[in-house]
Amino acid sequence: MSAYLPDSGRALAAAAAIVVTALALALLVTRMRRARLARTAAWALALAALAAADRVTAAQPPGFRMLVLIASLFYAMKAVASVEAAAGDGTRLGGWRWIAFATLWPGMRPALFARLEPRRPRAWPLVLAGMTHLAVGLALFGLARVAWHRTGSALVASVALLPALSLLLHFGVFGVAAGLWRLAGVDTAPPFRAPWRATSLGEFWGRRWNVAFSEMTASVLYRPLARAAGRRAALLASFVLSGLLHEAAISLPVGAGFGGPLAYFAIHGLLMTIEEERGPFGRWGTLAAIVAPLPLLFHPPFLRGVVWPLLT
Repeated sequence: MSAYLPDSGRALAAAAAIVVTALALALLVTRMRRARLARTAAWALALAALAAADRVTAAQPPGFRMLVLIASLFYAMKAVASVEAAAGDGTRLGGWRWIAFATLWPGMRPALFARLEPRRPRAWPLVLAGMTHLAVGLALFGLARVAWHRTGSALVASVALLPALSLLLHFGVFGVAAGLWRLAGVDTAPPFRAPWRATSLGEFWGRRWNVAFSEMTASVLYRPLARAAGRRAALLASFVLSGLLHEAAISLPVGAGFGGPLAYFAIHGLLMTIEEERGPFGRWGTLAAIVAPLPLLFHPPFLRGVVWPLLT
């Protein structure tokens, strides 16, 4: 776990300052009334927050770097999504409500927080499902640790560890958060929705895996570019953007493996264009397309620097 601990209190304070500053500036950007200026400021903030987080954590362990880089970029992208929502449907959240949306919900649709209603239905089932995923994730995490210490095989341990981390965060924490926000009157839904049921890449990326991210990409890039350059160009550009953001979250923290995450998403952009022309790949074809190139996404430097230290 030392990969996730800063080397000093000063380093922790500096990183915290970067993250808090990114959040504060993101809020200020959402207050801008001129759409073009706000859009420019939001994207400039995303680049500046990433650069500042990278510089401040340059000498820190990879896991800690990853958390700071992701947090800083995440808050900046909240500003990007909020600016597009304001320009599109006029959604503007009050200050405290926006902060709740930015810090306590992984989704990128501020409109969900614009209207609160009395306790919404299906809240407790989401909480219970999330808790179940947390329990299964913890069990798999324990299994991964046993495999690591008894066999010494990183491959065997990773087979259990990577799904465990996804169950804990994507399906566990985010699922519980969706249920709790529904209890508070927000019309939230889990952003990860039984992806194993997908029978096409379009269904997987568009309606089941990280729906929050796909909705953000659609609003900030796909729809505007589709009108100007056509659907195919917009689709490929959306996957390139996804690849670049994953480079920042996966390759940049360890300073190696660059190009792998971008290649993974570029491949899927090309596969999506093939699928649109020839029809869905089917459940097994979709699963193979997702899993086979995963070593590009979770490359060895990332595994060594960020994932495997969780087992020690």
